[in-house]
Amino acid sequence: MVFKRSGKLNIVYTTNEAFVAKVAASICSVFENNKEIDEIRVFIVGQGISKESKNKFLELADKYNRIIEIIPLLSIDTYIDFVFDTGGWIPIVLARLVLDKLLPEEVEKVLYLDGDTMNLAPLDEVWNTDLEEKVLGACIEATVNKKQKENLGMLYLPYINAGVLLINLELWKKNKIGQKILNYYKDNRGSLFANDQDAINGTLKKEIFYLNPRYNFYNIYWFYPYKILKQLMGDAYYYTKTEVEYAIKNPAIIHYLGEERPWRKGNKHKFKIQYEKYLSMTPWSNDKPEEGWETYFKLWNVFNIVMTPFPKLRYHIINTMIPYMMKWRKKQLKKANR
Repeated sequence: MVFKRSGKLNIVYTTNEAFVAKVAASICSVFENNKEIDEIRVFIVGQGISKESKNKFLELADKYNRIIEIIPLLSIDTYIDFVFDTGGWIPIVLARLVLDKLLPEEVEKVLYLDGDTMNLAPLDEVWNTDLEEKVLGACIEATVNKKQKENLGMLYLPYINAGVLLINLELWKKNKIGQKILNYYKDNRGSLFANDQDAINGTLKKEIFYLNPRYNFYNIYWFYPYKILKQLMGDAYYYTKTEVEYAIKNPAIIHYLGEERPWRKGNKHKFKIQYEKYLSMTPWSNDKPEEGWETYFKLWNVFNIVMTPFPKLRYHIINTMIPYMMKWRKKQLKKANR
């Protein structure tokens, strides 16, 4: 199915109250960088969103003469009939698997964005991408653990990051894709390392269109030369060197992956200023940075300097550390929910 060029853009986020300021900054970046698009409709699937935050989102929408619709979600358990473990992520992330049940019936296509993304360039090109009869478009994540791919039956296939998804919702509904992904998740006892992202990859495999890397740009492109990324992909398809180099020079959507996030005190993220810029243009302009990260970032910055000449060693160290970081995240999530 080929989508014709349109003056409309549908964006969807999932969030809880704790993350609303970050989502607002992301929405603001979309509004600021897509002023030529006639109609932008933003859907926020929210859990526990306060009345104050809802009013602030409406204020942001009025400022740009755009539409922000908040879709309340009491519990994701309503749509999932099995026990699941999201590890260090909040359960609301699973809502992207049931967007067909949550969004208005007339919505045929959406661009899903994680709340930790920032839009820096017009989105009309990615929005009008011909998905070639595939249900969704996403960007390849070259640094995913080899064992993780093997467990999903994807050793020789590209693994995608689900932080940015261009979804043909019409085809998603027709082929009952959401239910197929949930069935895959259930068959894996509701426990996958990257939860729904793994489930999306494991279910769809060859049914994913690979978007240009500039539409989900994150820090691996600074830390790993193209040669290393290509090696990590093995025999699986990967972007050309030209595509990656263009993405590095012209990122359209920044994804703040990992722990170095611009709202944490002491971070030196290269796109920190962009987050601060767009946050300042929202009703959350006085949102305070997260405390307690200064020592971590000092160590992180030293690690980055030391590892610069040794990208392969860096890769192995990072992949060894990730499971421990996820256990730490899970503990922090439990503390926050007490």
